[in-house]
Amino acid sequence: MNKISLKIVTPEKVVFEDAGVDSVSTMTQSGEVTILPGHIPMVSNLQPGEARYKKDGEEFLLAHSTGFLEVRGGNQVVILADTAERVEELELEKIEAAKEQARRILTEKRNIDEVAFADASAMMERELARERVAKKKYRKLPNQLT
Repeated sequence: MNKISLKIVTPEKVVFEDAGVDSVSTMTQSGEVTILPGHIPMVSNLQPGEARYKKDGEEFLLAHSTGFLEVRGGNQVVILADTAERVEELELEKIEAAKEQARRILTEKRNIDEVAFADASAMMERELARERVAKKKYRKLPNQLT
């Protein structure tokens, strides 16, 4: 069976790289897209959200912010994101603190500074995506322990 070569990159590091992935699903501005082997080449803007990849029947989760998804010929998928974190790196306490900071900025800057308001809106969207992924981790934990 064909496999996908998946690479997830941020400006700071390569978050994930594997040439043996079965499928990749992620959020784009057009909605969720799932890439299987043999997918046509494409480029799309990422929405902050969840990326899932499957390998040998097991599903793995990541949270990412904005960026780009590129599907190349030869079953190559590259996700270039401003930020991306594996589910095991996410901490709900830190996410809550960041959401509260974004909420405070949104309240203070609503009618004053359009740039700060836009930045805080993007921050809130990113933190909400991280929170959704982190909560999935905690829901799965009891099953993994048995």
